[in-house]
Amino acid sequence: MNPTVVNIGLVLFPNLTQLDLTGPAEVFGRMPGAKVQLLWKSIGPVTSDRGMRILPDATFDSCRSLDVICVPGGPGQIALMEDEETLHFLRRIAPGCRLVTSVCTGSLVLGAAGLLIGYQATCHWSSLDQLGLLGAHPVANRVVRDRSRITGAGVTSGIDFALTVVGELAGSGIAQGIQLQMEYDPEPPYRTGSPRSAPAELLASTRETIAPFIAMRRAATERAAECLRRSAQDALPPQSGGLEQAIDRR
Repeated sequence: MNPTVVNIGLVLFPNLTQLDLTGPAEVFGRMPGAKVQLLWKSIGPVTSDRGMRILPDATFDSCRSLDVICVPGGPGQIALMEDEETLHFLRRIAPGCRLVTSVCTGSLVLGAAGLLIGYQATCHWSSLDQLGLLGAHPVANRVVRDRSRITGAGVTSGIDFALTVVGELAGSGIAQGIQLQMEYDPEPPYRTGSPRSAPAELLASTRETIAPFIAMRRAATERAAECLRRSAQDALPPQSGGLEQAIDRR
């Protein structure tokens, strides 16, 4: 018996972190019945933040329905939070999806589209607190599942995230088999991959190094939050509480 086709779309955008995309794509591509598409506004090479050029398979306009939508993260996520074409696509496609998902700061894009209001979600540790501005409930876990939302934390968590999604869609046996095929059995040479394990001095210096960029991201998140508040206020009866009231209704 042939497995049921599962249509999975990953948003491919300029200046993304390629491992946020290619880690999950590698896992999803091994799932029986999976049809994985890389989606962008046009068909043409898209350049990642480290210079890798990746080709989309389909455009937003040609994509009519999906079982799973996934938004990766990376520096280009800042512009994406105010890109109405992308946000409109996510709002259009999400209601028909079984799972609405993200890796790293892709969850901030889902949040900017209004798709995480009232949901628990995670993000890269450096920007986890920003999810709260968008009506989500930040959780500092590597993978967070809340109803139809599954979000992964920073970059490498995309593999953990994708195995979780495969377990949900195809069963834990299939997911475990994929993990074994990929020999995903990490033994990092240093115990510095999380704020919980990194030495205080390293964490402080890293925060200082990335602070200007995080400030840029936060400014974009605050603008997106203001757009959500205005939209929520317009959609609610007079005397309602805007975004806060919308969260209560979820």
